[in-house]
Amino acid sequence: MTFIEDTREFWRRDRVWPALNRQHNAVDVSKNIILYVEGLSVSFDGFKALNDLNLYVKDGELRCLIGANGAGKTTLMDVITGKTACDKGSVYFGQTINLLEHSEPEIAQLGIGRKFQKPTVFEAQTVFQNLELSLKASKGIWYNLSATLNSEEDDQITEILHTIGLSQQRQLLAGALSHGQKQWLEIGMLLASQPRLLLVDEPVAGMTAQETERTAELLTSLAGERTVIVVEHDMEFVRSIARTVTVLHQGSVLAEGSMDEVQNNPDVIEVYLGEEA
Repeated sequence: MTFIEDTREFWRRDRVWPALNRQHNAVDVSKNIILYVEGLSVSFDGFKALNDLNLYVKDGELRCLIGANGAGKTTLMDVITGKTACDKGSVYFGQTINLLEHSEPEIAQLGIGRKFQKPTVFEAQTVFQNLELSLKASKGIWYNLSATLNSEEDDQITEILHTIGLSQQRQLLAGALSHGQKQWLEIGMLLASQPRLLLVDEPVAGMTAQETERTAELLTSLAGERTVIVVEHDMEFVRSIARTVTVLHQGSVLAEGSMDEVQNNPDVIEVYLGEEA
């Protein structure tokens, strides 16, 4: 892929990082809750993907969502990010921002970033250039892509490289990275837009044990200043990072609590482990 084609791909509206001017709306987290999902229902041809779902996520926490295929995890993420419309219910970002009133690009601009399972980086560009493009795009469509980075922007990229553990690979072509490193780079590209809420889908699928451990450290480090919601099937990975786990089943919340509480919940045992409650 040529640079022009690569850059054109970057501006697709369904990319996970914002390509338009960011809106600097203040997120009201005075109640210590950054995401309110209440009474959310979504149907596809009569099938209820979400069924009166309620979810509350605290500001700065790392929340894990688990559940079998078809439990509603992806649909929930799609509604939060404006990709899918709901039948009824409400989704608020902080106290005042009704996400159902905003489009997909607008929601990204509000400070919600989403990372899908498959990494999508610019393989023909260096690690540094990937972050540079993301940083400049986060400043708005009218920002000159050919402009020289100032010292503050260069420091920001250096900090992101340190955070994602790719400082030594800054001049390496992204296509030469391992699968895990590409995942970290894409997370770094999201961080360039300074999101308040990160939605991360199956981040350790296909990773080595060492990459999985490093990803756990990375996501844990991001929580606090940001809120991180992780959808994952690897229960050992979830146990290594989760403080609160939400279990979805048939479009609703089946159980919520610590990993130990969830694993010992009779309803969860019956539904997901095939054992008698």
